[in-house]
Amino acid sequence: MTQYKNTSELEFWQIASSKPVVKRAARIALIVGTILAFINHGDRLLHLDFDFGMVARIVLTFCVPYAVSTYSSVLALREYGRST
Repeated sequence: MTQYKNTSELEFWQIASSKPVVKRAARIALIVGTILAFINHGDRLLHLDFDFGMVARIVLTFCVPYAVSTYSSVLALREYGRST
């Protein structure tokens, strides 16, 4: 079992891995990641000019909005939990 430094860290990962947060973050990542991928790599995508480096950058393009959405959801849910 993973050891957490404190209950705050454990709480963060519990919220971050909850189904509603994961589902919301995946939806946001799909929408924003697609838009960013076409902005950054659209010409190569349209010509099907792929290489490993480009595919890795596109994967990272989807990871960033997923991480941002997850982080902001966790912070909002924690703040909401403190105010009720």
